[in-house]
Amino acid sequence: MQYRTLGRTGVQVSTLALGAMNFGAIGRTTQDEATAIVDAALEGGVNVIDTADMYGQGESETMVGRAIAGRRDDIVLATKAFMPMGEERNHQGSSRRWLVTALDDSLRRLGVDHVDLYQVHRWDPRTSDEETLSALTDLQRAGKIRYFGSSTFPAYRIVQAQWAAREHHLGRYVTEQPSYSILQRGIEAHVLPVTEEYGLGVLAWSPLASGWLSGAVRAGQEITTSRAKVLPQRFDLDLPGNRARLDAVEQLAKIADEAGLTLIQLALGFVTAHPAVTSALIGPRTVDHLRSQLAAAGTVLPADVLDEIDAVVAPGTDLAPEEKFDTPPALLDPSLRRR
Repeated sequence: MQYRTLGRTGVQVSTLALGAMNFGAIGRTTQDEATAIVDAALEGGVNVIDTADMYGQGESETMVGRAIAGRRDDIVLATKAFMPMGEERNHQGSSRRWLVTALDDSLRRLGVDHVDLYQVHRWDPRTSDEETLSALTDLQRAGKIRYFGSSTFPAYRIVQAQWAAREHHLGRYVTEQPSYSILQRGIEAHVLPVTEEYGLGVLAWSPLASGWLSGAVRAGQEITTSRAKVLPQRFDLDLPGNRARLDAVEQLAKIADEAGLTLIQLALGFVTAHPAVTSALIGPRTVDHLRSQLAAAGTVLPADVLDEIDAVVAPGTDLAPEEKFDTPPALLDPSLRRR
């Protein structure tokens, strides 16, 4: 396992981090299975575990808490808030009212007195940066969080939050967690240059592109990934965009084979090769899945292989732009861009 400094915090983190979204009902993972995954990840050198309150409506946090009991200090523990937690309209977002409550709920489920990294899961257009950063700064001063970060923020909102922190003399986001893979490279054009400019650590999620780069999606074979069952339209090969992804996967598989790598090693090695990326978040459902991904821990792609990848998917290109989560709202809602 390789280790890098998380932004400018001085904290050393593994280049592969364990994402716990699949713990519980979402991934049909039992507590024993989740604990076995955590055990194997720590044994393999992973020292970051990332979860969120909305994963299974708290179930993932509870399972992570049980899995790390007795060894909390060996782990850089991260969680997130923002997504709806129930039907009550104010049990979501990034207001002070909700973040204070949500963090206490997360700490209780995790069975800890603080988290190392608390992240705002999405940008909240209804809440000012000052409101959110003020609440997070107070929670940090109270010792309940060590650092705080953003997740899937558009580049211009990352910049705005940095300026708001400076203007109001508040703590600042020190990390960003964007979606990034060979098939979704759009953040190279805007988000990653901004994170480099401000010295943010980057924890990249979905480096295997929701299973497209796991080796389970290949031409001429049935797609049986769990994600395909939940979101079948994202794998419907009758759609031109998905055909383009499959064509890219076949070319990438050939590149990986010629380089003596698995497709997973190629995909994870690509993400961690970018100088702005600190860690790639892997989200295995089984120990076998985890081991196939840990095999990429020491993968360093040579320049010629990276050039071949660029020829398949051009830098800064998203093959599935409709699946992005950091698109400015006005591009999605006509009422926001028309008088």
